[in-house]
Amino acid sequence: MSDIHIRITGRAGRVTLTRPKALNAMSYDMCLAIEDAIDDWRDNDAVDLVIIDAEGDKAFCAGGDIQELYDTGRAGDFAFGQTFWRDEYRLNAKIAEYPKPYVAFMQGFVMGGGVGISCHGSHRIVCESSQIAMPECGIGLVPDVGGSLILAHAPGRLGEYLGTTGTRMGPADAILAGFADTYVPQESWPDLIARLEETGDMCLIAEASGTPPEGKLAALQPQIDAAFGGEDLRALLNALNSEDTEFTASALKALGRNSPLSMACAIEIIHRLRGPTADIRKALELEYRFTFRAMEHGDFLEGIRAAVIDKDRTPNWQHDLDTPPSLAATQMLMPLGKDALRFNEGDPA
Repeated sequence: MSDIHIRITGRAGRVTLTRPKALNAMSYDMCLAIEDAIDDWRDNDAVDLVIIDAEGDKAFCAGGDIQELYDTGRAGDFAFGQTFWRDEYRLNAKIAEYPKPYVAFMQGFVMGGGVGISCHGSHRIVCESSQIAMPECGIGLVPDVGGSLILAHAPGRLGEYLGTTGTRMGPADAILAGFADTYVPQESWPDLIARLEETGDMCLIAEASGTPPEGKLAALQPQIDAAFGGEDLRALLNALNSEDTEFTASALKALGRNSPLSMACAIEIIHRLRGPTADIRKALELEYRFTFRAMEHGDFLEGIRAAVIDKDRTPNWQHDLDTPPSLAATQMLMPLGKDALRFNEGDPA
């Protein structure tokens, strides 16, 4: 497949995304190819670790390839999207639960589906150009691919803030929020990858690590925690509107661009995952309740139209921030019964 290069090099199973002109957006076929590869390598004694990287400087992976999702959804075919998300989420769970080291090198944009194939790995490496974000609320989805679990585990209320505003994280912020582990300057990556392939020695990553440029989130954390600690979207908006600061104005501007329904559901999902029993499968199952319904009942098709198809940036959302949706959000997250996400054939609904 010309969009992805899969091979074994030395001790490493290697996956390289090769669509730099498309910001390495992940297609359905790429998703299935990665799953087949890591399944094959799981019990292969010749493979000590998996390394995933991407060609180009602009992006590791800026998200999923959504053109086909939009085209099929507009035609009234919701099954394709439901199948795509189901199979993508199964891959995300396999990466999170993988028994061997899974090393992701994440340069440039890492968003949406790109987060799903990198940020659940055991070793997540960023560099000076890394920009990680979960901007799904801007296209009528929720932070998915298991990203909601990372958001739920982020310090304080960073999860609610990052999940609803779609704020981009540089390397230091990504490490703080739990989306990455290690900063290694990009110029050192080729040598590090070659040595990992040759030796399979994971200690090499720590030896190559450095100090990232200073981030922004740590200084903003007190304001974020104060404004984003409410129980739902309405409480969050009330807190932001109660103060007139540069931070609250910026946050309100970001929220004003996004789907109210998506943001309400994102907050609820993050809150549900904050308990001690939450894991990757619970996160993906909750996310799938939303994405399963996103085309037919949510704002997804309108969000894609405004952002990608017509590019007018003026989506006509179903709800507005003056009356944040609560009942609709509850309905989007209801159990799916026989359609519930399954990770293995034969799993109960």
